[in-house]
Amino acid sequence: MGTSGYFFPTTVESLYSDHHSWLKGWLQRRLGDADQAADLAHDTFIRLLSSDRVPTTLDEPRAFLTTVAQRVVSNHWRREKLEKAYLEALAQVPRELAWSPEARAIVLETLVELDRLLDGLPAIVRRAFLLSQLDGQTHAQIADALEISVPTVKRYIVKALQRCFFADLSFTG
Repeated sequence: MGTSGYFFPTTVESLYSDHHSWLKGWLQRRLGDADQAADLAHDTFIRLLSSDRVPTTLDEPRAFLTTVAQRVVSNHWRREKLEKAYLEALAQVPRELAWSPEARAIVLETLVELDRLLDGLPAIVRRAFLLSQLDGQTHAQIADALEISVPTVKRYIVKALQRCFFADLSFTG
């Protein structure tokens, strides 16, 4: 499989039928958990089904699946880390101020989506944006905290806002 010069059809169906078991085993060896490996293999193929960027031919289909699966795993771990931090923050809220389960789920999904949108921006840009939007800090406070100038803070926040605002346009084509 994957000898140079030989191309495989890359419909998601053929990738699934030819390589799903292999991908699940590959993920299980890396994660040490058969159930989690099965879930993430499934998520990998869901990502392919929802993408319009699956090549029509592949020289190395397993290398392609590995790349996609690594992104899925990375997103999974990032989401787990975010969810853990969110749950720890919720545990600090007095019971009488606690949100309903529905509100908590909406906030968590919003945080996950925001994390996805900001992914790829430099850490300092994300930090400036979050200090502004979530902590309500002024540009001067952010500049002091990050040891940068106020104009740089403004530029960073605009960059992050553009990423969020124009996200739908960048993912469609």
